[in-house]
Amino acid sequence: MEFIVDKIETKVEFFEAYDLKTLERKIEAQMEMNKALLLDIHAVQHQVTFDPHANKMLYTALVHYKIKK
Repeated sequence: MEFIVDKIETKVEFFEAYDLKTLERKIEAQMEMNKALLLDIHAVQHQVTFDPHANKMLYTALVHYKIKK
């Protein structure tokens, strides 16, 4: 069995929540995990839309991580 170790240089993650506080907590928790992989946030995009099934606003975020230089 062969074992290969490669660095992750870029990573994209998606998050969603029905309130901003929860969305922020999810992103912050994942930020701490990605620090262990030596990844920093490169860009964040966010959007809000109405979810007719839940009758609430749905907040989403895309977070792009890149390796620390």
